[in-house]
Amino acid sequence: MTTLGNVINGERLSGAAGSDLVDPATGEVFGSAVVSREAEVDAAVQAAEKAFAVWSRTTPGERASALLKLADLLEANASLVADAEVRETGKIRSVVLEEEIPQCADQIRFFAGAARLLHSAAAGEYLAGHTSYQRREPVGVIAQITPWNYPLMMAVWKIAPAIAAGNTVVVKPADTTPSSTVLLASLAAEVLPPGVFNVVLGDRDTGRLLVEHPVPAMVSITGSTRAGIEVARSAATTLKRTHLELGGNAPVLVFDDIDVAAVAPAVVGAAYYNAGQDCTAATRVLVHSSVHDQFVSALAEAAAAQTPGVDYGPLNSAAQLSRVQSLVDRLPAHATVHCGGKQFGDRGFFFSPTVISGLRQDDEVVQEEIFAPVITVQSFSSDDEGVALANGVPQGLASSVWTGSSARANRITTELDFGVVWVNTHGPITPEMPHGGFGQSGYGKDLSMHGLEDYTRVKHVMQAFS
Repeated sequence: MTTLGNVINGERLSGAAGSDLVDPATGEVFGSAVVSREAEVDAAVQAAEKAFAVWSRTTPGERASALLKLADLLEANASLVADAEVRETGKIRSVVLEEEIPQCADQIRFFAGAARLLHSAAAGEYLAGHTSYQRREPVGVIAQITPWNYPLMMAVWKIAPAIAAGNTVVVKPADTTPSSTVLLASLAAEVLPPGVFNVVLGDRDTGRLLVEHPVPAMVSITGSTRAGIEVARSAATTLKRTHLELGGNAPVLVFDDIDVAAVAPAVVGAAYYNAGQDCTAATRVLVHSSVHDQFVSALAEAAAAQTPGVDYGPLNSAAQLSRVQSLVDRLPAHATVHCGGKQFGDRGFFFSPTVISGLRQDDEVVQEEIFAPVITVQSFSSDDEGVALANGVPQGLASSVWTGSSARANRITTELDFGVVWVNTHGPITPEMPHGGFGQSGYGKDLSMHGLEDYTRVKHVMQAFS
């Protein structure tokens, strides 16, 4: 078995075998990855610090050109990258090739263009005898930690705006899914100067060493709320800036004026995409009481038609499978499981498509982010009650409203306490629009010009006339 190593200063490095790499579709070990410690983390940070002195002085046009070439390289090597992504995530290969990699290339190209459009207030004489203007500057070395559910895409969301703004990065991917990030950094080494994009592999201790290192000026993480709190706490000791895209628990408000036969399958598709391992997954469904029973029946029918391994992949690990099974096994007596609720097959970490109704707001599976192909259903009788149930969780990342009334949609989108609100759809993203949450879903925006600005600092320059 081969051992995957770090990418530091533009070079792929070897190292001693550390953590096992497991194919979640089979449960079999197929390789290993190094587990970086202080020496490796320091080498990566020092490489990034050295590169920052040069990269931060490049023009936006030069940075854009490099990123455009990286997007081209990603597309040219799509098959190779997809193989790595699928091997460690179990995703459906056609989805990675036809949806995720094209989106990643598009997002890189967006930030390549956005690098040339950073703006600030116009220069002017705001104090007599003096001219003031503002500079937007890169922050410095950025420590970035990415999750296992979208290893390639989350790496792109992190590195593209940071590099476009003139920063250099050290990325620590999830220990179970490092390969596509290593491949991305290897491709980037062909078009970026050494040290601009570095990757250190490892576990939680590796991430802690990176966050606590004195050089990085900012830490950006996509992960659980627990992980975000730990990062924020550690970063605070040296006053590092933080960018936290954390867990979600998206409500799906379904009103009584929708087409049940059309909406139920759409919700199932948005809930089970990537096996429900998505911070925006449409898994917490709130349905008007007048159509509740009909909608639950349609949900269960659409869910039962989904085939694990064909329509969606496995859960990430044996630990994640065990966690999800425990949540379902602890369901209260008032809950009803309409389909699924258990592991699918005897090979790999697949979970059956599951629909659970009869739940109450304080139930564990309502308050917890399940991160699996599990849909929970609650009933509401009024618009106000539906909004209250939707907002009645600590997370505030994404939500959706399904109604035939534009007036209702306009009103409720203002009342939902979530960073993203979809109307009559759930899940689409575009690089031009921001993605990020409120409350325990963290702060900071990915994608859009807001995402680029998050990786900059603002300096006021004032010059006297004489």
